[in-house]
Parts: sequence; structure tokens; C-alpha cells
Amino acid sequence: MASPDHLFSLRNNFYLGAYQAAINNSDLPNLSSEDAVERDCLVYRSYISLGSYQLVINEIDSSAPTPLQAIKLLALYLSGPESKESAISSLQEWLADQAIGSNPVLRLIAGIIYMHEQDYNEALKHTNSGGTMELHALNVQIFLKMHRSDYAEKQLKIMQQIDEDHTLTQLANAWLNLAVGGSKIQEAYLIFQDFSEKFPMTILVLNGKAVCCMHMGHFDEAETLLLEALNKDAKDAETLANLYVCCLHLGKQSSRFLSQLKLSHPDHMLVKRMVSAEESFDRAVQTIA
Repeated sequence: MASPDHLFSLRNNFYLGAYQAAINNSDLPNLSSEDAVERDCLVYRSYISLGSYQLVINEIDSSAPTPLQAIKLLALYLSGPESKESAISSLQEWLADQAIGSNPVLRLIAGIIYMHEQDYNEALKHTNSGGTMELHALNVQIFLKMHRSDYAEKQLKIMQQIDEDHTLTQLANAWLNLAVGGSKIQEAYLIFQDFSEKFPMTILVLNGKAVCCMHMGHFDEAETLLLEALNKDAKDAETLANLYVCCLHLGKQSSRFLSQLKLSHPDHMLVKRMVSAEESFDRAVQTIA
């Protein structure tokens, strides 16, 4: 008999973006020391996802185990541009340390940080060997960022062999289907629909369903889902970006969502593309004038 997985619900909440639920329901009795560290990792990563970087930095001290130190490093990296360089420098030092360099959580955090840096080759150096479902799922994301859906599919197959019903396997399947497009969009929609029927509706699931709807030309349904997501968090970057695109297609007022995105998330890819396009247009006008 396999021992019960005490962290199943906590992991699931985290994977699906129910971060506050993960934090609120984390007081679990009778955990082994290993499970307790994983529980703390998931709780602190939930705080990071909610933007509470300083709380994580303050609470994890220098005596904490390596996985928690890695998560503190992620909080430092995300806390502001002034901390990025020192966080990356510490990360490189730890990865080079033979005693801790192969720790799966440290490798996961390395992958996340280098993905933020858009240095996908460096990210893959640390994540490509896998070892955990999260590392495989991150590999899927990295390969999709590199527009290599063929490699992403190989990673998904590994995940399916390990556990086809795992939440991360299903999510990775949906991401790949969205990237491939065509008839696969309907399959992606059904995965997000299944999540919404089994678990509380989160911003991640609402955005997943909405993006599928937009791909299928169902912009009214997408708008309804995205407004529901906006009610949960008025500053969520993906919701604002998707609402902007959705309203453009519906011929509705969309500039408010873009303005909110620029204010809350000036580094978002959509904002950067818009700014770049505006600058190119201005230069073109000056050459004609």
C-alpha cells in the first residue's frame, strides 16, 4: 500500500493558481520532515505568486534548508530590478556547489529565473534532466517559449508515462494544445473545463478557458470569463492583456485595460511590443514629415 499523499490538495491549489487557498489550508498534521519542507516551499511560493516578496525574504533565514534558500532567492530576484544581479550571482554560486547544485528545487528556481531573463538555453542546462513533475512541466514551458513544440511534446510524453492524470500533466497538455492550435484548441478547452468542474475556479483556469475561446472566435464568452477573472484580481497581468485583445476583437473600448497593464506591469511582453510599435511608427512619421 502506498502511503497517503498529505500534500496532494496543497500542491493542486498551487498548480492551479489558488494561492490563498494553498496558504490557508497548509496547517497539516503529522508531516515528515521532508514533507514539511515541501509544504513550506509551496506556501512561500504561493506568497511570491501573490506578490508578498518581502514576507518570504524576512521569514526564511540563513539556517533554512537548501530548497527554502532557493525560494528566498526567487523572492529576492522578483522583488525589484536592484536585486536581480545579486540574486543571479548567488544562484550561479550555489549551482556550482557540488553539495547542493543538483537539488531539484534549486534547479527549478534556476529554470524559472533564467526563463524570466529569456535565457532559455541557460534555463535548460539546469532543468532538462528533469527528475520531478515540476521540472518536466517547466521544460514544456521553456520549449514552447523557444517555439519548439516538438521538444515540448517529448517532455509531455515523459509526464504522461509517469502520471497521465497529474494536474501538471494536464496543464502541460493544454499549453501544448494551445501552442499547436487548430483542432487541438478544443482539447485544451476541455482540459480547462474539466478543472473548472472539479476544483474552485481560479484566474489561471479562467484565462485558460478564455484564451481557448478567443482562438475559436468565441469572443463574447471569452470576455465573460475574463471579467470574472478581473473580479478576482483587478491587477492580474494576463487577465488585463487578454481583455485588451478580446475587446479589440469585439470592437469595444479597450484602452483602459492597456493603461492598467502599463501601470501595473510595465515589463509585460504586450506592453513592450506596443511601446516598440509606437516608437517605430513615430520614427516612420518623422522620416515622412
